[in-house]
Amino acid sequence: MAFRDKDLSAPEPITVDGRQLKRYHLDQPDRPLEPEVEKAAYEQLPLLLVDIVDDGTPAAGWVVLHRGTDTGAYLLAYTWMWDNAVEVRVAAAGQPALDCPDDDPTHFVEVRRPAVGCVWELAVLEHERTAWVRHMLTPETPDLAGYLHDTRAEGPVGR
Repeated sequence: MAFRDKDLSAPEPITVDGRQLKRYHLDQPDRPLEPEVEKAAYEQLPLLLVDIVDDGTPAAGWVVLHRGTDTGAYLLAYTWMWDNAVEVRVAAAGQPALDCPDDDPTHFVEVRRPAVGCVWELAVLEHERTAWVRHMLTPETPDLAGYLHDTRAEGPVGR
């Protein structure tokens, strides 16, 4: 199997049901993320976040929308909990191996498997851990705005 970098972009953060989320998009260098896949993913996002418990941790996190090399598309919503831990909720579309009903990359369904992310998505997780420590845990006064604007550099990701 040949390994290829993918392209990472970081659109502006969004707020979903009071939760502030950074956004990351991963796509193929030769095939940008389709607008209809992006639209369907962000329509699914509130359903992934519906029952997250408010434990006093700032309602923040990040979202990765990842277009696979085949028919698959993946939406991962990571939220901070217990001040220093991360919870992930995942939806997929067009990926039969994850029990998607068809190969339509706009037909997202929640994935119940305990996956945290693939090698491309984990590059974002590495950055987010450091940003949370830098802006929320280390300073005497947490800086949520600073955290929300501290994103991983755009460009090739994977290696």
